[in-house]
Amino acid sequence: MKGPTVRFLGGVREIGGNKVLVEDGPDRVLFDFGPSFSPRIEEFYVDYLQPRSSCPAKDLLEFDLLPRVSGLYSKEALGDADLPYAPPEIQAVFVSHAHADHAGYLRLLDPEIPVYVGEGTRTLMEAIATSTQMKYGDHAWRVFQDRTAVRVGRIEVVPFPVDHSIPFAYGFLARTSEGTLAYTGDFRHHGPRAADTHRFFSAVAKEGVDSLVIEGTRAGPDPRRNLTEEGVRSSVDRVLDGHKELALACTYPRDVDRLTTLHAAATAAGRELVVSVRTAHLLTQVASHLPPAVVPVPGHSPGLRVYARRKLKSYVWERPFLDTALTAEEVRARGRHYLLALDFAHFPELIDLRPGAGSPFIHSMSEPFSEDDVSDQVMHNWLDHFGLVFHQMHASGHASGPELLDLVRTTRARTVYPIHTEHPEAFEAAGPTVRLPELGRTYPIAGGR
Repeated sequence: MKGPTVRFLGGVREIGGNKVLVEDGPDRVLFDFGPSFSPRIEEFYVDYLQPRSSCPAKDLLEFDLLPRVSGLYSKEALGDADLPYAPPEIQAVFVSHAHADHAGYLRLLDPEIPVYVGEGTRTLMEAIATSTQMKYGDHAWRVFQDRTAVRVGRIEVVPFPVDHSIPFAYGFLARTSEGTLAYTGDFRHHGPRAADTHRFFSAVAKEGVDSLVIEGTRAGPDPRRNLTEEGVRSSVDRVLDGHKELALACTYPRDVDRLTTLHAAATAAGRELVVSVRTAHLLTQVASHLPPAVVPVPGHSPGLRVYARRKLKSYVWERPFLDTALTAEEVRARGRHYLLALDFAHFPELIDLRPGAGSPFIHSMSEPFSEDDVSDQVMHNWLDHFGLVFHQMHASGHASGPELLDLVRTTRARTVYPIHTEHPEAFEAAGPTVRLPELGRTYPIAGGR
């Protein structure tokens, strides 16, 4: 019988799309299952041209945009695809975090397959599913505890919190009958929870892992500054100090750390941070899973308000925030008292807000790897039309290239597999343990190269 193996079903030479399958005899565990941000998917599906809701897996399999793995997909997702339905042959799926490129295809999986998530991740996913078009499907959900082993047949999985640009992110140790694999998920160690990342990599080094599967978003060419969250705060402070009119900001709506930074900066400048109803809902839901008073909560935290945009109807989840929400007229009348953080989808509100020419626009996002992005040209068309002054400031959700190489060296893993990167070859500078994985190929977890 062959020993335990790892197979990469996605995330190879692309950003996102992580699907890492660990097998040990009859036991099979999958880590993450999301779409990639590779331009290849846009060769077939873009804008309103999307897979049919009646058989999405069938439509994605047609162009090899999903792995052809038996016993993985639901009957409904497959429809009459040329990959016939089979009862589950995967014992568990572990989700590292709630970003779409790691969890966005969960809805395609057989609902009988248990899906393991952290408690905070589960709440965050519920908030996202309630307030957006993102749906994760019905599953046999299982909630794991930090640093507490979960046994799946021969495989023991230990989740470790890590620092990332979305809360409740995890890396994992997967102990098999003949060796241990470490899977990092997405991480950084220059954010507010850097200590979590350090503890995870210390555990990886202490374990003496046979295989390290590491994300490499920023490997290779990367002109971006490696700002910390404190660096973003200092930059926002300078912008707010230099302007007396309405200030606007745009950030990823699930980057709770950035929203906390913007709230602190607004308060220090004598302003109130104004967020969308969707952001207000998310903050309200996740606050109980974070240390007290760390995250601003609408209705409880001074200096935090909610913006009510014009809509023909409201959803049930929006209504708790609407009675005290600010209108465009109120924000426009007292603009100098506010820092307004809107999503790209809310740009049409500028037509009613009519910020004065020269008003600052803080763009606190840069990595083009999110379902919330719009094209750079479209964004600047709006800013130029209203005469807004663009300011870029962002702390990445990912470790820098040099940091990645240092981590590879310090973990002393016997074999290193870079995924979630367009430049896996950049890791070869870390030494001969690096192996560039191939999509769909099976590799031994123990036994070296």
